[in-house]
Amino acid sequence: MAAFHPGVSAQLREFYQSVQEEGIPERFLELLERLDMAERRAEESIKNREAAR
Repeated sequence: MAAFHPGVSAQLREFYQSVQEEGIPERFLELLERLDMAERRAEESIKNREAAR
């Protein structure tokens, strides 16, 4: 495939490298933390219900 489009693979590698080097936006990190907390609460709630049986 690279023979048909020389340079495409190099461009994709360069783009991928630039994306890897970008930092994660603070807003996204906050959303991930909120999701983690919600999952932990849900797991605790399930465990508490099971323990009450």
